[in-house]
Amino acid sequence: MIAARDSDRYFTPEEFFAWEEQQLEKHELIDGHVYAMSGRTQNHSAIAINFLLSIRSHLRGSNCKVFNSDLKVNILNTPNYTYPDLSVTCDSRDRENAIYITHPCLIMEVLSDSTEAYDSPLETLCERGEKFEKYRRNPNLIDYVLVSSDEVAIDIYHKNDAGEWLSIATYGCLN
Repeated sequence: MIAARDSDRYFTPEEFFAWEEQQLEKHELIDGHVYAMSGRTQNHSAIAINFLLSIRSHLRGSNCKVFNSDLKVNILNTPNYTYPDLSVTCDSRDRENAIYITHPCLIMEVLSDSTEAYDSPLETLCERGEKFEKYRRNPNLIDYVLVSSDEVAIDIYHKNDAGEWLSIATYGCLN
């Protein structure tokens, strides 16, 4: 959940990791700039926890791991790091680093008014979707899920075997 750019300073990933360790809040690194993460509501937190618990239970006994918004995701082949509300990886390469993963197969974002335009796919929401545009370049990502925190609404985007992103489920209206 991005709120505002913190400074005009350019950060390398290494500088960002060292700098963020000294901060009280989490920040995302996008194209060399840091963005402070905004606070969340009770609905937002409860929704994210409920999905995490359901997915963790479903994955029990597998090699996959589910993570909450405390773990960074490196957007593959970029110096960008985000904090999705939930991520799942089944890739053994993600066990090599303790502070981030790079090969998630599922990313879920709980939307709020301030982040819906950034998190949502371009195809359905016109000029929206910068984050999904970055995430979907990762060949490991199979599912991208958007959940509203204000209404009963969820959109699920799934990459098929041909590499095309399809909206496979829409419940309610997110736009």
